[in-house]
Amino acid sequence: MDLREQMTVLAQQAKRASRDLARLTTAERNDCLLAMAEALEGNIPAIQDANGRDMEAGAAAGLSSAMLDRLKLDEKRIRAMAKGLREVAALPDPVGRVLDERVRPNGLRLQKVSTPIGVAVIIYESRPNVTADAASLCFKSGNATILRGGKEAIHSNRIIAETMVRAASKRLSGFPEHAIQVVATTEREAIRELLSLTQYVDLCMPRGGEGLIRAVAECSKVPVIKHYKGVCHAFVDRDADLTMATDIVLNAKVQRPAVCNAIETLLVDRPIAKEFLPAIAAKLAQRKVELRADPGAQDLLGGIPTVVKPATEQDWFTEYNDYILNVRVVDGVTQAIEHINHYGSAHSDTIITRDEQRANQFLNEVDSATVYWNASTRFTDGAEFGMGAEIGISTDKVGARGPMGLEELTSYKWLGYGTGQVRT
Repeated sequence: MDLREQMTVLAQQAKRASRDLARLTTAERNDCLLAMAEALEGNIPAIQDANGRDMEAGAAAGLSSAMLDRLKLDEKRIRAMAKGLREVAALPDPVGRVLDERVRPNGLRLQKVSTPIGVAVIIYESRPNVTADAASLCFKSGNATILRGGKEAIHSNRIIAETMVRAASKRLSGFPEHAIQVVATTEREAIRELLSLTQYVDLCMPRGGEGLIRAVAECSKVPVIKHYKGVCHAFVDRDADLTMATDIVLNAKVQRPAVCNAIETLLVDRPIAKEFLPAIAAKLAQRKVELRADPGAQDLLGGIPTVVKPATEQDWFTEYNDYILNVRVVDGVTQAIEHINHYGSAHSDTIITRDEQRANQFLNEVDSATVYWNASTRFTDGAEFGMGAEIGISTDKVGARGPMGLEELTSYKWLGYGTGQVRT
């Protein structure tokens, strides 16, 4: 078969599976998820072996240490995937909820009821845990999913999906085996072919860098919910608790710099910049973070034992996924907001301050999916939000926004209950 035929078969299988999924009860879906979780934990050595092949290939391809960390699956991360599946199983069923109900003057009773979307294509990079997260959420919400991970994680993604499908098939005789599928080829043209099949595919959710998102949005003929890059910011206000600010900035940047909710730019209010900037730079130097600074910040960073480079215009727009941080001195909260709304990607941003008025201005005027006051941006995550796993973090403004969990994977339909009414 040529590539188009392969993708057509994949999509047709998913469409049939989505209809079979609609027949499963909540208890059956939950039982399958628990079996999948148990199987992942029971297959740790094989998963790590497959991941080891991806890690070796990634190192040979020159992936950065931060990106390799993003790719790595140790025992703790595999057990965390299993824990996420159990948490999804424990969540309320998002399908069949009555969202609205009304009775018309003629006695016609109408209900607005949540339903699965159908077939979702998830396109993502690097992090193989997304395979388990996305598949479990789609399965729980009654959707068939087609997973297209990055070529750097192909062995990891395959064995995770195979382990989950095999476990569910053993647990439930009527399990639709094509409810979870991984695109076997790494050819880029496969995405274009798959996303042209509007009769089978209902939704595409890409998550990754700017190039991936743009390419998918431009070629897709099915609706797209974009999970765009994370150009996240921390603004340290003149009335910040500087000890708190230090803790938040370090957590938001260096805990896991290759994830989308890590900050890429630090904005510091001018009245406290002389005190705070050298102190935080010294802490960042201990973690070998390179700084890219505007002229105001450069003047205050002389003698700091880390690399300090002049920031370019493009740097402010960049998601580094690495130990690199932009630094700018700003004149107050309004200028910080203007910077974020111009250069940010509408993902996650935080203000550190004791001043409630300025905090509320920041919360109200920063146009991002998640905005924090005195907290790290690293909390933008489905599990941290109590959603179990997450399908991704949407930066769109229409439809789902922020961490996408079960409810965001449903649509709805209207049900009409009559007693013979006709329209006059």
